Amino acid sequence: MRRISRRGSQSIKRKRERGPFFEAFIVILVAAGCAGKAIAPSRPRQGVPEKGIPRLGYSIQVGAFSHLDNAVRLNESLEGRGLHPYYFVHDSGLYKVRFGDFSSREGARTKAETLRAAGIIQEFYIVTPDDYAAVAQRKYGTGHLRNVIVRTAKRYIGLPYRWGGSSAEHGFDCSGLAMAVYHYNGINIPRSSREQYMAGNPVDVRNLLPGDLVFFTTSWGKRVSHVGIYAGDGRFIHAPGQGKRVRFAKLSKRYYQTRYAGARTYF
Repeated sequence: MRRISRRGSQSIKRKRERGPFFEAFIVILVAAGCAGKAIAPSRPRQGVPEKGIPRLGYSIQVGAFSHLDNAVRLNESLEGRGLHPYYFVHDSGLYKVRFGDFSSREGARTKAETLRAAGIIQEFYIVTPDDYAAVAQRKYGTGHLRNVIVRTAKRYIGLPYRWGGSSAEHGFDCSGLAMAVYHYNGINIPRSSREQYMAGNPVDVRNLLPGDLVFFTTSWGKRVSHVGIYAGDGRFIHAPGQGKRVRFAKLSKRYYQTRYAGARTYF
């Protein structure tokens, strides 16, 4: 991998070409979360949208907890039902939980009412597609959305890591963190790093912009096993590993330079 200097990161282009991106290699991953299979040659990717943002539909928001443990218990209960929830810190300082990607308000409400009847949740709020930051980019531009994504990721700094899960009690694995940040802002990316890598457009390291996802081969030779959220100035936010907390890291650090596998953008 080419060394990334601070000077180089400051000269990153602000605008990318709108044409298709092609790479000689793609990563084929077999496991959910951060683990995957070795890089293998492939034909140029097809079917990846070159314009627009993969939108999230209607979501269900529940809880308004002053103590994180309460949000944790709700999060784990919903996770056990395969709903892929995530918690976030509201501007008020309260902990709240969101989940779901429904095509209609009625579908979201029906699901919420079912969960309430079962005693899983109490009061709820339906988040509409127009509520997300991804919609605001139509007015303020993608630069605004990128800044919001980075600000959202910063709220998770300090949270402990756990491989394979997105429970607030045990922390976020690397791909769970990326999914939570993107979904909170209305961008529909998958849960696993395999699908996240395959879903986006390849980006050259010289053209990275805040909000892009960066992937690494941190274990098992050439296997992609880690993802972070690029924050600009050569830094990214990630869940680094067992026993550690979500934090900033530098792409220029030799450890990440030698393990860098590529980047993806979704808008």
